[in-house]
Amino acid sequence: MFRNMVTSLFKYKRIRTTDVKAKVLSRWADHLITLAKKGDLHSRRQALSIVREKKVVHQLFEEANDQYGERPGGHTRIIKVGHRAGDAALLSIIELIRKTKKDEKEPKKKKTETDKKEEIIEKEGKKTPADKEKETSAKKKKVVEPKKKAAAKKKSLTEKKGKKVSSSEEKKDKAPGKKKAVPAKKKAAPKKVKEKKEK
Repeated sequence: MFRNMVTSLFKYKRIRTTDVKAKVLSRWADHLITLAKKGDLHSRRQALSIVREKKVVHQLFEEANDQYGERPGGHTRIIKVGHRAGDAALLSIIELIRKTKKDEKEPKKKKTETDKKEEIIEKEGKKTPADKEKETSAKKKKVVEPKKKAAAKKKSLTEKKGKKVSSSEEKKDKAPGKKKAVPAKKKAAPKKVKEKKEK
């Protein structure tokens, strides 16, 4: 009976049975997976003496290192479902724990001592030396920028007084929000209407 159950477990990846049988079956499944991890001829023959179908054994031995290689044991999961209607026996589902796409993600990098120190400083609210350097550089930039702008304005004014500035330079000097003052138009003199001579 357990040979049939273990065969169907590896074939369909999960089966439903009573709770007591599921607990015994998990031991059988773990034993077969350890044989499959070895992968030699002797362990394959041992597995074939237990499992009824050759295809299931070949599939198990091909997938064993990829699916169960990292895990040292506990390859099955038992989920209790409820009681059976006829005899009120406790039912449960037994399934294989296999590697998923989420498990294949790259492992997290180990934190160095400097990273740990920075985290502690952030939690306490203190500033790190790197933060202080950034703040000082930002202050210097703020001080330097207005001086540059003032020097550029002076140059533009002197150029306008002394020489005629090209149209491209004028556009640069203009502030984006301000409009150019337009001179008021002179009122045109009223036209004299020639009086027709009466005949």
